[in-house]
Amino acid sequence: MAMVINKVAVVTGADRGLGYALCEELLLEGWQVFAGQFIPEWTELKDLAYNNPELLKIISLNVASLDSINTAVRTIGEITDHVDMLINNAGINVSDGDIRNGMDFTKTQDIFNVNTLGPIRMVQAFLPIMGSGMKRLCFVSSEAGSISLCNRNSNFGYCMSKTALNMAIKIMFNDLYKDVFTFRIYHPGWLRSYMSGQKSTTGVIEPEESAKAAVPFFIKNNSSEDTLVMVDNKGEEWPF
Repeated sequence: MAMVINKVAVVTGADRGLGYALCEELLLEGWQVFAGQFIPEWTELKDLAYNNPELLKIISLNVASLDSINTAVRTIGEITDHVDMLINNAGINVSDGDIRNGMDFTKTQDIFNVNTLGPIRMVQAFLPIMGSGMKRLCFVSSEAGSISLCNRNSNFGYCMSKTALNMAIKIMFNDLYKDVFTFRIYHPGWLRSYMSGQKSTTGVIEPEESAKAAVPFFIKNNSSEDTLVMVDNKGEEWPF
């Protein structure tokens, strides 16, 4: 009897919140998951790996460091010969000031380094191991990056990082679509998550709820893959 090969996914920012919930949902779908861990002190991911020893592997991963990403690629390559789906979920959102009272540009650059450059680094490093299989690139973006819908007067770093991410995805799409890579852009909603370092109590949706909508969107094929759309947890499209 032939061995059944599971689909293989890599999830960044899997320690908690949406990333952790995405791992849970993928495991329910029978995927082999490599979970990118940035905060080893956070124990929930270890517990999930303990309960799913064959399907979930924890990989140390800092998307702000190309060295860390390259090490993760090598580690994953020792276990599997391909990755079907890359989910760029890792992100941060901290206050970087405002134009009237002063900006903390170091924080702004840190946000950009993780939220925008992190996914670019990930795709660049993982392309060689994604040459076969599903070739699916997924990105967690936000309505905060939509220029046409913007009504904010602060939060420069986070909003600009997501706008820049959307542009980066479009540029990657223009290059990689001809090689049969497919793309998913997901707006998870206003989550009660941990992007600022502690769990938010002001969001309107739990990460687990958003993950249940995200995973079907990520793994299912579309009738047409030649356009980019950003879809939210209700299946509605959002403008860039």
